[in-house]
Amino acid sequence: MTRETWTTRVGFILAAVGSAVGLGNIWQFPFKTAEFGGATFLVVYLLAALCIGLPAILAEFVVGRRANLNVVGAFRGLGHPRWRFVGVVGLFTGFWILSYYSVVGGWVLRYVAGSATGAYFADPAAYFGAISAGLDALALHAVFMVLVAGIVALGVEDGIEKATRLMVPSIVVILLALALWAVTIPGAGAGYTYYLSPNFGELASDIDEIVPFAVGQAFFSLSLGMGAMITYSSYLDGDDSLAADGATIVLFNTFVGVLAGFVVFPLLFAQGIAPDESGPGAVFVSLATAFSELPAGRVLGVAFFLVVLIAALSSAISLLEVVVSYVIDNYDVGRAPTAAGLGAAIFLLGVPSALDVAWLGWFDALTYNLYLPLSVLLVLVFVGWVLGADAVDEVRKGTGGAETPAVAWLWTVRVVVLLAVFGTLALGLQTLFLEGGIVPPIDFDPDVLIRYES
Repeated sequence: MTRETWTTRVGFILAAVGSAVGLGNIWQFPFKTAEFGGATFLVVYLLAALCIGLPAILAEFVVGRRANLNVVGAFRGLGHPRWRFVGVVGLFTGFWILSYYSVVGGWVLRYVAGSATGAYFADPAAYFGAISAGLDALALHAVFMVLVAGIVALGVEDGIEKATRLMVPSIVVILLALALWAVTIPGAGAGYTYYLSPNFGELASDIDEIVPFAVGQAFFSLSLGMGAMITYSSYLDGDDSLAADGATIVLFNTFVGVLAGFVVFPLLFAQGIAPDESGPGAVFVSLATAFSELPAGRVLGVAFFLVVLIAALSSAISLLEVVVSYVIDNYDVGRAPTAAGLGAAIFLLGVPSALDVAWLGWFDALTYNLYLPLSVLLVLVFVGWVLGADAVDEVRKGTGGAETPAVAWLWTVRVVVLLAVFGTLALGLQTLFLEGGIVPPIDFDPDVLIRYES
């Protein structure tokens, strides 16, 4: 079976940006920022994205393009079959994330419609409690997965590339319009102050909590550790600069995440709504409350949740493509039935999250504190200390052959980034074990529908 490729370099960049720009930017980022100190978290996140995320995404690109194989087969293709377990970890992580990510995607579908009808205006908290868990949430989880599987079934060129060419510009245009509108809201200034004035004393006192989530947020929002960037870069067949592409993707993704904050925080502070609610339902309850109190709330609500929906779809298709790519590379199965079958399997794994928000919070806590940092750490060890000179050779392509920057990147991966990610994993494990987050939430407390503490 002939392996597909991107038709253009722009198509790859937009697809990778679409994978990165997802719920991590618009669902998670503003409220992780609020939960962990506002501007203080923002500063740590920006440093993590640029100093850790950029070298790490380049490492994943190296593995994918050099092997031109799926996330598991890539390690065998590079001559190191014993390292296939690294790809298995990434494959599992993407599968795990998409199972609950799809549940949130179902919520977004409901909120687009709810904004148009004003269904949540009377009592936003009760509305979220009613739609976030149960048979309705399960049905919308199924609808979202059908949409994702349908796009992936069309293929790399006709499905993923064409979809992201439309989705990514739409996200930016609508978010920019909302951010410009937010400037005009009376009382928005307090939101900008909160978002842009860091308190480094708070960082010093809460560093063990802020750093793991900031680094985890960088991984989540850049689609690192999920196999997505290895898979997408495996469809490259040229010698363009991976460093330039990686920098473009990281900067664009960071811009969208920061831009989302310029919409969310002015909106909340102008309405006198506390931004520091944590948990899966925070963005829905808090923003729905704000939209319900604004004169043009229905239009604004539709616009905002439409952005969230597009972002969710663009990321979800990359996560499903990770496992689809593995199956069609290794077995004589067509793309369409593979996408349908794996979509169904992911739906089943997401059933607990659809029926109980506490389970969704647990899935998310394991993702941030364990799976993502572990997966990224293993890729960095492989690229830095096993692939070595071959990684330098791959990075030099498309850069005029300059060796010094590529070698400097390799040693940054080998030492600085590797130690940073190891420290993040250690802090994350500490959080899980000390706070009991390693144990599934068997005893369900209805109060966690709005606020989940991992």
